[in-house]
Amino acid sequence: MKILQKIAKWFLYFLCIPIGYIIISLILTFITVNKTELNIEKNKEIYLSTNGVHLNIIIYIDELNVELKKGLRFTQDEKYFSFGWGDENFYLNTPTWNDLTFGNTFKALFLNSSSVIHLTKYKHINTFWTKVVLSESELEKLNQFISESFKKDESGNKIIIANSGYSRNDDFYKANGSYSCFKTCNSWVNSAFKESGLKSSLWTPFDFGLINKYE
Repeated sequence: MKILQKIAKWFLYFLCIPIGYIIISLILTFITVNKTELNIEKNKEIYLSTNGVHLNIIIYIDELNVELKKGLRFTQDEKYFSFGWGDENFYLNTPTWNDLTFGNTFKALFLNSSSVIHLTKYKHINTFWTKVVLSESELEKLNQFISESFKKDESGNKIIIANSGYSRNDDFYKANGSYSCFKTCNSWVNSAFKESGLKSSLWTPFDFGLINKYE
């Protein structure tokens, strides 16, 4: 009987961890930072997109600074660049949700591993994207944040992972940082916005935490 009580107690302890994570995440998600609009001209546009789980930042080619655009592979008719960040193993081995495995998920959340930038190129604006209006200085800070997320080789060049894209219009590049349950693909986007002075969550691992602030 005592053994069963101990098992039940430890089960409740372990159950509290994910429940506590979700509760704290939701609280921090709904705390908005940079919500006071500065008295500066906002004449630039970027976009947010989500597949229901994963956020991406989309920037028009003419709004990319020289450093960010340098070394990116694209064709002349591709005008919109979508940037996402995440765990390398998870990204490369989970192209669809049907490929999701417990092992890949566990490694991404709890083990120290390398990360990648997922670059997808589009020819036109998609109607399901969420528009974000920002200033020139905020856009420049956003460019800098994304650029610094790319890992560079000894010559300062971005490192593309050969033959790794899901289709003909996307590529993967080596990135800085390691994915975890505290630094997710969505918290990366949120950090990019927060450090650029844009309205964002205090912290969030969810896609809706940021995108709801602009819809």
